[in-house]
Amino acid sequence: MGSEILIHVTEEETKVAIIEGGRLVEYFFDRKQSQGIVGNIYKGKVSKVLPGMQAAFVDVGLEKAAFLYVDDIFVEGSEVIPDALREDASPGAPEDEPVLIVSEGEPAPASPVPPPKRPGRRPIEEVLSDGQEVLLQTTKDPISTKGPRATTYISLPGRYLVYMPQVNHIGVSRRITNEGERHRLKDIVGTLRSHKGGYIIRTVAEGMTEDEARMDMVFLDLLWEDIKAKKEQAKAPALVRVDLDVVFRTIRDYLTNDVDRLVIDNQKEYQRVLEFVKTYLPAYASKIEFWGQKTSLFGEYNVDAQVARALEKKVWLKSGGYLVIDRAEALTVIDVNTGRFVGEKDPEETILKTNLEAVDEIAHQLRLRNIGGIVILDLIDMEKEKNRERVFQGLQELLSRDKARTNALKISDLGLVEMSRKRVREDLVHLLGDTCSYCDGKGYVKSVRTIIYEIFEDLRKLPSGRGGKDRRVILYVHPDVEAELAVEKPFLDAVQQIIRKKVIVKSDPLYHIEEFVIVSP
Repeated sequence: MGSEILIHVTEEETKVAIIEGGRLVEYFFDRKQSQGIVGNIYKGKVSKVLPGMQAAFVDVGLEKAAFLYVDDIFVEGSEVIPDALREDASPGAPEDEPVLIVSEGEPAPASPVPPPKRPGRRPIEEVLSDGQEVLLQTTKDPISTKGPRATTYISLPGRYLVYMPQVNHIGVSRRITNEGERHRLKDIVGTLRSHKGGYIIRTVAEGMTEDEARMDMVFLDLLWEDIKAKKEQAKAPALVRVDLDVVFRTIRDYLTNDVDRLVIDNQKEYQRVLEFVKTYLPAYASKIEFWGQKTSLFGEYNVDAQVARALEKKVWLKSGGYLVIDRAEALTVIDVNTGRFVGEKDPEETILKTNLEAVDEIAHQLRLRNIGGIVILDLIDMEKEKNRERVFQGLQELLSRDKARTNALKISDLGLVEMSRKRVREDLVHLLGDTCSYCDGKGYVKSVRTIIYEIFEDLRKLPSGRGGKDRRVILYVHPDVEAELAVEKPFLDAVQQIIRKKVIVKSDPLYHIEEFVIVSP
């Protein structure tokens, strides 16, 4: 299936939309005031080593310290490859480049069970100490209350290769499935490699020539030498290298033979991209187009409307069924419902059709919303084993097109699929929105009647009125609460008799619906 890349550029932000079959499948952006930091390289200073967690916090000059786990620390003389580099190309390349370490054989089958501790791993307190300076690279943006995740294993992505100067292995993307091509590419890189350092051959390198590999390797070698020089000159904490902006990351990571065209609606940015592509990727120059029409580029493809729907909790299916997507801190639950779809005769067939349509939409929503962490799919129960297997195989096939690493377990007896998806940055909802200031993220507010009965309880706690000076109480509430109090007047009268005080109700539209104040003179 061919795809199109749309780039919308304004003074304040740059937005990128990936379209497949007329449907928005990925959406990301850079804002001038809040650019992402994944792939950036810093010279940091260890602020705290935590032996109990086998981790450390490193000051890199950002608002929050970077989190560094012991398995992400390069130790001189070690030939161990970190798990992140075994399965992903690099923090700078799309977080979605699974690789196969050819020199160590085929990878084990996917499993949600975390790998065992690496043999011979030194405790973090023997590797790092407070105040020590380290060169590290961010692998995850700050998410919610957490600071960025980092590694001291540096990886530098090029067009075809990812250079890992500290390790000595050659890996090939798992998405290159032709055995002969994998060995051909590995032989090219192995022959050209003249010094210590590892390479991951990226998916886009399929069909790569020796000259293209050499050009990439020379560029990456020069880049590493420049980083080392800047590291020596910088005083920690300091930013040593900024990763490419969103436009050139898109070209590097997404402009492949599968792309029909890349369209940009800004003349200056179009010229910049065209010159770059003509120089380094001339075969793709004919795919670069300028959008000079009066109509909006994103409007023509209905991008903004599709993004708006991606922020909603309920997603309708074409059949009349629907998904409900609920997100917690590190868990997302997706519930499948038949909704208006009642089928024809066989209930099992109706459920099967709904589940098949649902997994297609779920795979789409995972990519579009950039949902990461643990995901639970609550499918509609199916009685027949063959139907459960058909739905699961459909899900697996759809997930295989996702660049982000995913793991899924078979459908359980309860109709649940447990899966995980790698998360590098915040999901779309949190990138585009803030926690609701009215409900404080709960997703609901108390009913007016509940609030009124809480008011009654607080009024009953007041001391009984005596004499003439304290025979009244002023109650400040939201206007909706005041209106409901008129309905509940018999109960309010009963409370007034108990406390022997007159309750005077005053409303203020600036009050929160759950807020009330009792003033007793």
